[in-house]
Amino acid sequence: MTVEKFSYDNKIVRDFAIASIVFGVVGMLVGLLAALQLFAPVHNLGTQYTTFGRIRPLHTNAVIFAFVGNAIFMGLYYSLQRVCKARMFSDLLSRIHFWGWQLIIVLAAITLPLGLTSGKEYAELEWPIDIMIALVWVVFAINMFGTIFKRREKHIYVAVWFYIATVVTVAVLHIVNSVEIPVSFFKSYPVYAGVQDALVQWWYGHNAVAFFLTTPYLGMMYYFLPKMAGRPVYSYKLSIVHFWSLIFIYIWAGPHHLLYSALPDWAQSLGVVFSIMLIAPSWGGMINGLLTLRGAWDKVRDDVTLKFMVVAVTCYGMATFEGPMLSLKNVNAIAHFTDWIVAHVHIGALGWNGFLTFGILYWLIPRIYKTSLYSKKMAAFHFWVGTLGIVFYAASLYWAGITQSLMWKQFTPLGILQYPNFLETVIQIIPMYMIRAFGGALYLTGVVVMVVNLIKTAKSGVLEANEPAEAPALEKDYVDKSTKHRWLETRPGKFALLATIAIIIGGAIEMIPTFMIKANIPTIPSVKPYTPLELQGRDIYVREGCYTCHSQMIRPFRSETERYGEYSKAGEFVYDHPFQWGSKRIGPDLMRIGKKYPNLWHYNHMENPRNVSPGSIMPNYDWLLKQNLDNSTLESKINAMRTLGVPYAPGYEKQALQDLTKQAEELAADLQKNGAPAQSNKEIIALIAYLQRMGTDIKGDTTTVK
Repeated sequence: MTVEKFSYDNKIVRDFAIASIVFGVVGMLVGLLAALQLFAPVHNLGTQYTTFGRIRPLHTNAVIFAFVGNAIFMGLYYSLQRVCKARMFSDLLSRIHFWGWQLIIVLAAITLPLGLTSGKEYAELEWPIDIMIALVWVVFAINMFGTIFKRREKHIYVAVWFYIATVVTVAVLHIVNSVEIPVSFFKSYPVYAGVQDALVQWWYGHNAVAFFLTTPYLGMMYYFLPKMAGRPVYSYKLSIVHFWSLIFIYIWAGPHHLLYSALPDWAQSLGVVFSIMLIAPSWGGMINGLLTLRGAWDKVRDDVTLKFMVVAVTCYGMATFEGPMLSLKNVNAIAHFTDWIVAHVHIGALGWNGFLTFGILYWLIPRIYKTSLYSKKMAAFHFWVGTLGIVFYAASLYWAGITQSLMWKQFTPLGILQYPNFLETVIQIIPMYMIRAFGGALYLTGVVVMVVNLIKTAKSGVLEANEPAEAPALEKDYVDKSTKHRWLETRPGKFALLATIAIIIGGAIEMIPTFMIKANIPTIPSVKPYTPLELQGRDIYVREGCYTCHSQMIRPFRSETERYGEYSKAGEFVYDHPFQWGSKRIGPDLMRIGKKYPNLWHYNHMENPRNVSPGSIMPNYDWLLKQNLDNSTLESKINAMRTLGVPYAPGYEKQALQDLTKQAEELAADLQKNGAPAQSNKEIIALIAYLQRMGTDIKGDTTTVK
């Protein structure tokens, strides 16, 4: 048997590690800034570019795709080479992947604060960047599968199963969710509208959690945890059950984000059923991880990397138990739209993704630099301050969520809402927002200590950029027929095909009927397309990220219909590209805000919310009163909407500007009559027009209030 000599590429691992750390610190700093704004709006720094609605997407994208994304590639590039006993397929593709991904992150960091967004949570980036993501992902996939195919190991290890599922599923999710029509280089509309857009978005959103934040991390858990513990994976058979059941079931669960919404009930029920089933494979993975430490628990006492891993796997178990519980309709009715969901998400993000990343960094950096960790005490400090940070963060938001829900639903003995003013429920939880920010600051402090520790560690050693290795060449046409799965593990192409089929079934069964059967979205004759001015106002609403604080979905609960009005119907959203239902109520639902207040109230509210709502934590949007409305792409917008099925008459794009001007002048005249120095060509006029239209169609009257 010929033994071949080769080397592992540690430089690309180092580069992704640095990128993960740098963008992690930046992303968490932005998150802390956003958290501070929730009890002191002055922390928006007085500019539109750092307002909550714009930096919240920046925070989520930075943490998910920059911090976690680069950590995934760090762990994958390190472990894949070793379990395949092969250097990466192409050093050039590795570099293109690295720099392409960093360029995407930089573009996201520039465009999101500028308000260039598609308005879909966790998929806010505009179409040119979407295309770039697809291209870079293809480069990554070629490099990864090329490495698997040239491996010297007979079987593909369990970690690689999860990497394969990640690559194929993220590609499918990104392509399906990003189908959109460009209006300009910085603006597009999704091809899906209303209910269909919501289904596709949360199919994407939930499975981005599943296949970007979970499966690659499970792959890393299966590689790094046994290495750290010096023990084999607890159960190979459990790994098989864990993998296939997880990827098959996970893809069905997205609709549980839309319970009690206008989504067809059968789709909601499918989401609930599969979410409950998801407990089994998720806990199978957690048990397999924790039992890998059997006989090695004494090491946890002294080894800080294992401490991080144990807390990470435990948080994974907590989050994957809580998720299915939150999908139960009676629990969801209480928790949805509250801070409870934010706490749930951060148990996964801070505990599972964050701590697993830190554990791997502390284990990996000394090895590729051929040295030992600079300070175990600093690492231990990081562990404890980070754990405390998670506790402060999550506990305060769980309490805030329960408080919110109870206050929203409380009636007096006379049968009227106990707290009819939404602001009362916000003011009560401001102390929890302060504690949340404190917890975030503790967590970030630990990360800064880690950065210092790892820099000192790197300086004490030398990077072994090309780590020598040797292994026997793989036998040609090797086949293992001992079991069907062992055979499959020698056939990566067939393995990837089966994984793709497994993840496509659920999405197809949920989406195709929703798109093809008209009865799922009953039309409402009184629902008409937006006027050009309202369409422009809606785009401003999307640009400012209003959906990050306000929902547009009144659920069929008495507490909500009493507070907001008639519950939302599927047919009301048929011209909404994108849908703007939101997922959190820091402010009240806006579905029926139209005609509830006069134009002047909206004008004063946007200039300074505290002028009309003392104690409000909403930031000022005074720049809308000064900035001119850009109508240069109005014709393209009307044409794009018509292409998407919005029934604008042929040739209306030539008439649109004239209609917009007329409606704007009427609205401005009303404001001027009431003492506001309004000008018809300002952005505030378009936004008010949109707000006054919202939720009024089912009354059969689309005339804007004057």
